[in-house]
Amino acid sequence: RSHKHMYAQVIDDLAGRTLASASTTDQEVREKAGYGGNILAAQLVGEAVARRALEAGVKQVAFDRREYKYHGRVAALADAARDAGLDLGAKKEVTAEDKPDKKKSDKKKSDKKKSDKKPAAAKKEKAAPKDKKSKK
Repeated sequence: RSHKHMYAQVIDDLAGRTLASASTTDQEVREKAGYGGNILAAQLVGEAVARRALEAGVKQVAFDRREYKYHGRVAALADAARDAGLDLGAKKEVTAEDKPDKKKSDKKKSDKKKSDKKPAAAKKEKAAPKDKKSKK
């Protein structure tokens, strides 16, 4: 993923080979999408990589989104590949129970900050200032 393009590969980690790939720089995708940095382009890349993987005999893959959130173009690519028949595993639906409660997490942080403070008596006293030698 970059600002202008989307890339997808199906690789065999053990053999170190690329089994299928697609990107918005491919002619067939570029002709349909035009600009490569939008959701339509990501969907076309997802469909193309799924089709090529299935032609290569790959039916199930692990989806590695790297550091990118599963949102927007990344989600569009994965969903399109899944819809085209590639098994990426079950799509996890995020529910309210899965999301962290900001109020509770903020309270925990403030409690932690308070507990990290040392009592006044336990603080180290500052060392007495050293006498400055007079310069001649």
